[in-house]
Amino acid sequence: MNVIETEGLTKSFGERVAVDRVDLAVPSGCAFGFLGPNGAGKTTLIRMLLGLTHASHGSMSLLGLPVPQRRAEALRRVGAIVEQPGFHDHLSGRENLRVVAAARGPEARPRIGPALERVGLADRADERVKAYSLGMRQRLGVARCLLADPKLLILDEPTNGLDPGGILEFRLMIRDLVEQEGRTVFLSSHLLDEVEKTCDHAAIVDHGRIVTQGTIAELASDGRSELIVGCDDPSLALAVLDGFGGIRDARRSDEGLRLTLAPGRDGAAAVNSLLVEAGVSVHRLEPVRRSLEERFLEITTRLGVEA
Repeated sequence: MNVIETEGLTKSFGERVAVDRVDLAVPSGCAFGFLGPNGAGKTTLIRMLLGLTHASHGSMSLLGLPVPQRRAEALRRVGAIVEQPGFHDHLSGRENLRVVAAARGPEARPRIGPALERVGLADRADERVKAYSLGMRQRLGVARCLLADPKLLILDEPTNGLDPGGILEFRLMIRDLVEQEGRTVFLSSHLLDEVEKTCDHAAIVDHGRIVTQGTIAELASDGRSELIVGCDDPSLALAVLDGFGGIRDARRSDEGLRLTLAPGRDGAAAVNSLLVEAGVSVHRLEPVRRSLEERFLEITTRLGVEA
């Protein structure tokens, strides 16, 4: 089941379109990155999902329930942090959670201890929140979400302002929530490296539009399969490979040769065989691993030109 689905979702502020006909599908049980530059429409979409602002057009659902028609029912199993989480600074972390649990009902109070343990705050839970670092506040915000035992967590730029240690702690916590507890985490961010390290799937958004979505590997590769070939005679290698149907493009590079394989073809073994049979000594045959950052910059730069 997709825990989030939108179809043609649009939000306009006068003549400005902040979210533009977004079709989004977030599968259950994964960490999903909603990736885009600042001002791309990420927070606006999250606010529509949570019913904090109305959509201009389109439809959406959370946990299979239409929103806003069944918003209250859906949000019972959704936890969310939009922008910075707010707390009563004069109270301790545990006391803040007790206030929230009292509003949620009797089933929430027994979850306070496990929630603090899960986010790594059990040893600091009885200190006043005013003494917490930004990273601790973010983790306390997640603990507050866990009081609802959510199937889905929606986090808006959760690592903003964190130092490298805090980012690493937050990343490990997200992976535990997904892998050990089977929850789905929808995480909006402009930090490409963190999305690539934290998430299984992602969507790239720019100018309010979903540009592409899929697994992290699919987004980074853009469906292309490339090989780096190191050999003793690049000129002969290019001549041997000329006309081979498994290769779409072959060119020299700093590494030796870079080959783009034809779609649907696993040509590495065939390339090696052809070159060796022609007397070319191959000392390197390595697939190219493109980063999500490369793909992101390629997409958003192109869209900026078109716009």
